[in-house]
Amino acid sequence: MADDVGVLIVDDSSLVRKALTAALEKQPGIRVVATAPDPYIARDKILELSPDVLILDLQMPRMDGLTFLKKLKKYHPVPTIILSAITESGTETALECLKHGAIEVFQKPTGDRPLASVASEIAAVIRGIRSVRSGIDVNQAAPTLSGPSASQDLAAINNSALDPHRVIVIGSSTGGTEALRQVLTPLSSITPGIVMAQHMPPGFTTAFAGRLNGLSKIEVREAADGDRVLPGLALLAPGERHVKLVRDASGYRVRVTDGPRVCRHKPSVEVLFQSAAAEARSNALGIMLTGMGDDGADGLVAMRQAGAQTIGQDEASCVVYGMPKAAFDRGGVEKQLPLTEIPNAIAAFSRASMKSKAA
Repeated sequence: MADDVGVLIVDDSSLVRKALTAALEKQPGIRVVATAPDPYIARDKILELSPDVLILDLQMPRMDGLTFLKKLKKYHPVPTIILSAITESGTETALECLKHGAIEVFQKPTGDRPLASVASEIAAVIRGIRSVRSGIDVNQAAPTLSGPSASQDLAAINNSALDPHRVIVIGSSTGGTEALRQVLTPLSSITPGIVMAQHMPPGFTTAFAGRLNGLSKIEVREAADGDRVLPGLALLAPGERHVKLVRDASGYRVRVTDGPRVCRHKPSVEVLFQSAAAEARSNALGIMLTGMGDDGADGLVAMRQAGAQTIGQDEASCVVYGMPKAAFDRGGVEKQLPLTEIPNAIAAFSRASMKSKAA
């Protein structure tokens, strides 16, 4: 069909190419236009067929997936999904792929799970690929705090000046790894506690949190059950686990739990936002960043109705304007802001957190 999304599969395994082709062609709106066993053949197929989407393995002969992705970005950008049997040592490579423009990363199933078991998740991303902004500069420098919101030197103030009941929750998906980098790296170390849910496979979140920690003034780490939410600390939901806020007399802790997927995801932004609405109410700031689908949209509505401040990333700065749009359309977004302005909004919330404690 003319409206189908054309897919090129690049993988050195003939079994993977065959199984994935069969699984994807059962999905409506998707057509596999060709397959290739390595990047050199893939290059010729791209020039010949102009596919809409590339599904790319990382470990291949003659040229690895990351090197090929970098060349594509420079000479012939194609929206790319990584599908690979990623080991612990390969996680950093997968994160580099996201840094260099990959839309999403999926891990090949292991054990008795068939490859078709991830086909529906991959298909959901493929069908939304026409919403993906091509040519986005994911390597642009992180924004700096500017304007009136940066007039006070927050770093000169001890974190004890912040109200421990003020908290920030952030949800993101497709394009979110780089969006989170741009949001977190400009922040002062004097910032209310942050809890984040980013759709990522298991194993990725530890390495991703470590990368953000090395780039940021605040501490960033993967959340563990019972961790206290503290000023100057950002906790990232582990892959395949939900995270939610629990309030106590001195502030908040996080509960990290297993359980069914919510809004098709685990971790789910919806779970995090609903807990913030119930536990933090008007003491919370909810931020919805780029992502495909509607995970967290109802949760952001609940947060706003509970008195929280809510922000949605604007369409122009999103890689995929899906989750922020759903939240905006349902009335959950108080302010729409470009990505570069969100750190300033967080700085303003930080100053208000000091005032609320003083009051």
